[in-house]
Amino acid sequence: MRTKNTLPLQHSRRLRSGTIAVAVALSGLLTFTACGSNSTSTSESSSAPSGGGGNGTVGVILPETATSARWESFDKPMLQQALRAQGFDADVQNAQGDVQKFTTLADGMIAKGVKVLIVASINSEVGGAVAAKAKKAGIPTIDYDRLNLGGSSDYYVSFDNVRVGELQGQALITALKDKPAAQVIEIEGAPTDNNATLFHQGQLKALQPLYDSGALKLVRSQAIDGWDNQKGGSTFEQILTGNGGKVDGVVAANDGLAGAVITVLKKNGLNGKVPVTGQDATADGLKAVLRGDQYMTVFKPIKDEAESAAKLAVALAKGDTAAANALAQGVSQDPKGKREVKSVLLTPQTITRADVKQVTDAGFVKAADICGGDLKAACTELGIS
Repeated sequence: MRTKNTLPLQHSRRLRSGTIAVAVALSGLLTFTACGSNSTSTSESSSAPSGGGGNGTVGVILPETATSARWESFDKPMLQQALRAQGFDADVQNAQGDVQKFTTLADGMIAKGVKVLIVASINSEVGGAVAAKAKKAGIPTIDYDRLNLGGSSDYYVSFDNVRVGELQGQALITALKDKPAAQVIEIEGAPTDNNATLFHQGQLKALQPLYDSGALKLVRSQAIDGWDNQKGGSTFEQILTGNGGKVDGVVAANDGLAGAVITVLKKNGLNGKVPVTGQDATADGLKAVLRGDQYMTVFKPIKDEAESAAKLAVALAKGDTAAANALAQGVSQDPKGKREVKSVLLTPQTITRADVKQVTDAGFVKAADICGGDLKAACTELGIS
């Protein structure tokens, strides 16, 4: 079975055997993906301790920490653990948003002779260039969390990112069902991030028919360079002011941007009155959901993404293409490269206030990280402990 993950107007979700395979047998990851903020160490990534397997090393390059804490808080330790469990050492480094550093890290790993290179790129250009170098050196590469358009990686591990956006759009429709002609502002992710494009495509899949009919009114849709939360907040404020201070709902592409939007809404006495979407189920995002300032977030279990990438990397390191293909049962379109990429596309979940317990029960965020202070009563009410 193959699922399709494509760019706008191309997401047809064509099926190879008549059934949808959004999630492969591995289950369950994301922002630039979209990402908000969790408490984390901001130290630079370093090589993981030896896993004791003696099978060699898998290299991993993560993009940054400035706009999202997920890479260091979740992806790094989970990838290390998953690779060590498979008998491989994991060299996990973070480029800290620096394209030159990303390239330098890749050059070092390629020179060291890593068995496989897992790439969560800053942009498609640097990701594609790194994949080309690795391929020339005979090292398989896996695009992780975001697809490098025009690249050469044979495999891709992520979530069904069109579905992520669709969940955001559907949630906003539900929140605004009693407000005809509600005015909506969209604050989107980086225009250079393919995931942001896919999120927006999914949002429009849900929202465009209502924009067209007049049931909802789109005030403005604005992409935010670099997923910069501060810029997202100031951009939203400018749009809000230009619209006479009126807004009924906000599509925010992730929890970080949602938090910036909520800060502006608070200044205008609108927080809790205007539903705001999010993504990543970060601690801050979940607290905003519990308070009622944020209507929803999208949970993408990163542990499942990391484990999927690790299993795929192990198969490639062993030269077992059949096993790799059995894992990557989805297909993603790369229109720039005019190719189809074998993919593991995992299933995202909508999280509203009533669903927050699902995230803590999964161990993704600890109850202690979200249930203090003014949220203690809400956690008790929802059985979060």
